[in-house]
Amino acid sequence: MPQREDRAEQTAGAVVAARIAELTARLAALAPAVRAEEPDSVHQMRITCRRLRSTLRVFGRLLPDQGGGGPDAVAAELAWLGGALGRARDCEVLGARLLTLARGLSAADGREDLVADLTEWEREQLLLARPEVLAALDGPRFPALSAALAGLCAGPVPPGRARGPAGPELARAVRREYRRTARRVRAAERATGPAAEVALHDVRKAAKRARYTGEAAGPGAARFTARMKAVQDVLGRHQDAVIACHTLRGLSDGGFGYGVLYGQQLAAAARAREEFPDVWRQVRKPPRP
Repeated sequence: MPQREDRAEQTAGAVVAARIAELTARLAALAPAVRAEEPDSVHQMRITCRRLRSTLRVFGRLLPDQGGGGPDAVAAELAWLGGALGRARDCEVLGARLLTLARGLSAADGREDLVADLTEWEREQLLLARPEVLAALDGPRFPALSAALAGLCAGPVPPGRARGPAGPELARAVRREYRRTARRVRAAERATGPAAEVALHDVRKAAKRARYTGEAAGPGAARFTARMKAVQDVLGRHQDAVIACHTLRGLSDGGFGYGVLYGQQLAAAARAREEFPDVWRQVRKPPRP
């Protein structure tokens, strides 16, 4: 991305294209690490997919349409790649979470049997997920995606706002994503029961997109970006606990240890819900451009 002192002289289209180029290079650099199963590589590649996808969704109008749907089509392919990576990453995270909790139980709670069951479950899930990751990277769609991203970076800047100054356009995008997140917060406040879990997950996804938009906007949006990250984090803990509960219900053989872990995850989800309003109140509406 252009440095802060250069940003005033950049067009909005040029700044967004530079952001896409930076993230595209990172995506390509991570592929060998993922193939080699280097620690955290799948996680980092998945995050890069998300950042790219958010940038295309928010700033697609500032990028050239190369045909075949342009930024929207590329964003859809990024969603496919993120999904292929996500199953492996989710298994890894959930397995580590449940095993850590299981190892903290007492022997009387059936710790040894539970740890053995969860270890085998994690191993089986990762074995199932790994081929999907490799098939995605080694098949024809990944190089085609890389080429499409490169085309968006190198294509001619479209007329209109893309040729205007970057600052006001990026600030408008940040405010737009703030409003989008706030609408989802209001919807979550009205939701009850299982619908509340879905609504809070929707808030988390909106906050994540708002955070990535703030990152693209640069240092001027740093405080907003940090506060949206805090929203994402607390709701991430909620979502992790919800998924853990669903998984434990499916795995449980009726043993006491499973019940203990389930109760712990219910409590973790409740704590995150209690913390969320205070975290959201720390978010301030970003200034007008």
